[in-house]
Amino acid sequence: MLTPRLIRAARALLGWDQPTLAAKAGISLPTVTRIEAGAADAAPPGTAKTVAAVQSAFEAAGIEFANGGAPGVRLRRGSGT
Repeated sequence: MLTPRLIRAARALLGWDQPTLAAKAGISLPTVTRIEAGAADAAPPGTAKTVAAVQSAFEAAGIEFANGGAPGVRLRRGSGT
């Protein structure tokens, strides 16, 4: 499950700021801010479509969510940002 904590971690791995994530995901900056302000390990606030757009933007940039069955985030080998 994608959580606000994982979203912030993925953004940090890529060196993206919130405006960059908003642009890459095709959502507004206030939406990114609201999603990241959610409870750290809960489902992020927002519609399923919005959360899917965020996840897709990260995955297109080389992010993988999950770490051996535990919550985690990592950058795929060979992925450039």
